[in-house]
Amino acid sequence: MKHRILVCTLAACCAHAGAADCPPYVKHTPGGDYTRAEDRAGLSVVEKFHFSRAVETLTQGMTGSLGADISYTLEHFPNHHRALASMAKLALRLKSAQPVGARYTVSCFFERAIAFASHDVTARMVYGNYLLATGQETMALEQLDAASRLAPEQATIQYNLGLMYVKKKDYEKASAHAQKAYALGFPLPGLKNKLKAAGKWREPPPAVIEEQETKETKEAQKTQETPIPATAVPAEKN
Repeated sequence: MKHRILVCTLAACCAHAGAADCPPYVKHTPGGDYTRAEDRAGLSVVEKFHFSRAVETLTQGMTGSLGADISYTLEHFPNHHRALASMAKLALRLKSAQPVGARYTVSCFFERAIAFASHDVTARMVYGNYLLATGQETMALEQLDAASRLAPEQATIQYNLGLMYVKKKDYEKASAHAQKAYALGFPLPGLKNKLKAAGKWREPPPAVIEEQETKETKEAQKTQETPIPATAVPAEKN
């Protein structure tokens, strides 16, 4: 019960802070779109002095508070995926919508990122996970739905949507997203297991299973080389 009260408190704080001043990002040098090679030319300079491994893991700031260093990074590269994830984790750890040293609220940082780079699927996924963690399920679903429209063939998004619809007990949509996620080769069985436990899982036709197994094999090989980012897949709770 105590944990639930804390989450609700943070969600209410975020909603209140969202009404505060949140100016749009204006591109400057160094800075820009984290997903564009041309803009990333100055990324190493920002990361060298403000986003070390210690900052990313919330161990220690480089020039001051963790919030200040992560904020500086996001003020230059608003859709810096790892910095967004770190800012979200810091806010959750501190139970604050605006960590000490941060220029804006966490929601504002995400809104600036999405407004500047509306095509960035990963930024939306990380935002969705943050919203989910603060109890804002409807808004989280909106972000994942938007990500799904931008990248319908990305298995991780389909999987995450399936998990959310299971939580809402909308098993028809959960099953549809699950079938697509696994057909695209997603390797984790958690969503399937949840649907099985609810008596809602249906095995795909043999031809689809054969194609799915081939994709799963290829996906497993890719996963061994490049692990799925923890920020892209929300924790599965029973």
